[in-house]
Amino acid sequence: MTTLLVANRGEIARRIIRTARRLGMRAVAAYSDADAALPFVREADAAVRLGPAPARESYLAIDRLIAAARETEAALVHPGYGFLAESPDFANAVTAAGLRFVGPPAAVLAALGDKAEAKAIAERAGVPVLPGYPGTEQTDAAFAKAARDTGYPLMIKPLAGGGGIGMQTVREERALGDALARARRLAASAFGDERLLLERLVERPRHIEVQILADSHGEVQAVGDRDCSLQRRHQKIVEVSPAVTARKDQHAVLQEAAIAVAREAGYRGAGTVEFIVDGRGRFFFLEVNPRLQVEHPVTELVHRIDLVEQQLRIALDEPLAAPHLPRGYAYEARVYAEDPASGFLPSTGRLVHVRWPAGNGIRVDAGYDEGDVVTRHYDPLIAKVIAHGGDPRIALGMLANALAQTEILGVRTNLAFLGALLRNDRVRVHVLDTELVERELSTLVASRAAPPPEAYAVAAASVVAASRTVGDPWTSAGPWRIGGVPATTLILRDGDREQVVQLEGAGPYRSGTHRVAAADEPHRWTVDDAPAAAARAGGTVWTMVGGETWELETGPRDRAVEEVAGAEVVAPMPGVVIGASASPDRRVRRGDLLFVVEAMKMELRVEAPADGRITRVLAKVGQQVARGERLADFEPDQT
Repeated sequence: MTTLLVANRGEIARRIIRTARRLGMRAVAAYSDADAALPFVREADAAVRLGPAPARESYLAIDRLIAAARETEAALVHPGYGFLAESPDFANAVTAAGLRFVGPPAAVLAALGDKAEAKAIAERAGVPVLPGYPGTEQTDAAFAKAARDTGYPLMIKPLAGGGGIGMQTVREERALGDALARARRLAASAFGDERLLLERLVERPRHIEVQILADSHGEVQAVGDRDCSLQRRHQKIVEVSPAVTARKDQHAVLQEAAIAVAREAGYRGAGTVEFIVDGRGRFFFLEVNPRLQVEHPVTELVHRIDLVEQQLRIALDEPLAAPHLPRGYAYEARVYAEDPASGFLPSTGRLVHVRWPAGNGIRVDAGYDEGDVVTRHYDPLIAKVIAHGGDPRIALGMLANALAQTEILGVRTNLAFLGALLRNDRVRVHVLDTELVERELSTLVASRAAPPPEAYAVAAASVVAASRTVGDPWTSAGPWRIGGVPATTLILRDGDREQVVQLEGAGPYRSGTHRVAAADEPHRWTVDDAPAAAARAGGTVWTMVGGETWELETGPRDRAVEEVAGAEVVAPMPGVVIGASASPDRRVRRGDLLFVVEAMKMELRVEAPADGRITRVLAKVGQQVARGERLADFEPDQT
């Protein structure tokens, strides 16, 4: 039996394990301490501990992964996406160990991982590329001259890596220096390589990508295309296949261009050739992602293909089979543990309640189950929800309904944001571009509303029901009083607001005019016959009513970040300090940059809260910090 080591985590590890076992392979999970209890570890045939939570000591530790492969007698190593999926060093190490790397050869990874070389490959293949500067000299002066020659606006990108990390838009010369510094810092942190390139910026472009497969027998296929224009900060949010924004005549042209690039690069395996398309319909080569993409399920549903299976067969030197013709449309939405109302800050915690949608044409690729913990150490992706329908309008509606049926309590999520995005008028008629989300952000992210009476009623019922002890005659019957209707009074708090809630009955309950009853699953309720959910995590009752989620407190108020005294500068989220310009006795103005904190692919500025003076610096570059942790002491001016 062939053994496959999965050198990744979360939903993609589960996805790979599922296909490997269907093919009769033995699947081995490799995990960090932070992930020891996650589903992908439980579902594998065997599991090997890599090390502590930090990725560099676990999922990015090539020596530990090779040791795990040898220990479990693996013949194949699948890198998934992210981490080492595009690392030539990892591909070389796997091959040197006598194993098969499920992906392109190391030389191909090295060439395509360098954006300047990748553009040169596309040019040799006769595919249009954007004007710009390949970054042969990396000084600020060289970039300033290149920027004047190319013309503003422009885009700065790391030469290594992908995923939109480090990309900076520059619209005028005076912003170039700061953008270069920011891009170098992020590139060095994410990829260990701070080299950059510069390209002409296309305003309001569409982002269309082509899925390719290439075997070791010279066959290269294009398996349809996808539109990935719905993005925020260059990170994809919603994707659709086939590309709904492409003209009928463009599908074949883009796919031929993708095949030409793959042949010129000597590609092998599954990958994606990405393009941007301007308002006049002209397309330009963007990059090649030499791995499986996060959005690969939409292609699988439309083309009735298992791309992971194809990767494994290619790695075993099998020839490609004839492709299926496309059927229908598929949309995917990425569900993240993040708080859109607070600038999309990552959210961490235990998932106290999870319910995924089900039904024909609906697929969920999740990395977590109920009870699992989302930590600060990795990407905040919880799951992908995918819908397949006969036409784009039907598929989009199916996805919107599926998201409305999704329930996640214990962390804040982007579910309401996704629902608003799918209801957007331009999205509904498939008029998309990569800047749409940012332009519409104020309409997509609503300020956090006060909980309605129904939310308080469901939360109170959940608390009362959980307090009943089976076998204890004094509590098992619920609240009661002699000669009257059983009643309980609770105090619940939403931030500064306190609400007194009175429940009548022992279940079902009545609160004012609202009737609350337990449903057929734990944590599920109905309020006035409409579905709802509630689950407790410590002193917080997470409650979902009408598609909105609230965190109602039952215990004494905690000291929140926003309550920290004005003389302190604190971390806005858990992460790593990657920049520190604060120094003792330094005079600052309100808004001056003091620190930069990075976590889960996000970089946040920590600025001076007012005019004043830094009295003491408590954090340094490279330090792990918790949300609300003091980074510096600050003395505001008395005026």
